[in-house]
Amino acid sequence: QVQPVESGGGLVQAGGSLRLSCAASGGTFSTYSMGWFRQAPGKEREFVAAIGRSGGYTRYVDSAVGRFSISRDNANNTVYLQMSSLKPEDTAVYYCARVIGTAPFGSWGQGTQVTVSA
Repeated sequence: QVQPVESGGGLVQAGGSLRLSCAASGGTFSTYSMGWFRQAPGKEREFVAAIGRSGGYTRYVDSAVGRFSISRDNANNTVYLQMSSLKPEDTAVYYCARVIGTAPFGSWGQGTQVTVSA
């Protein structure tokens, strides 16, 4: 069972960048696909990005294509989300989780807040 701990969120102006980290404990990290999700106030949690076990496969929600990049470090059981050209509509709590396809599987962490000011 993967237990994720997210970090790296903060307040940034529109057009800025942030790098989120997710340290995962438990399970066998290198054998799992991992993903990032986000939940904005009053909205349902949505898929943002996923990465395959070796990092060779990635997938993004349309709104993140060209702006976000997901990567992983299997030696350190960590998955990252590099976000650039941030927009106010990217404001949300960001979570990582093990995924099957683009569907979350298993435990959620506490999330990390990203706030993008106009």
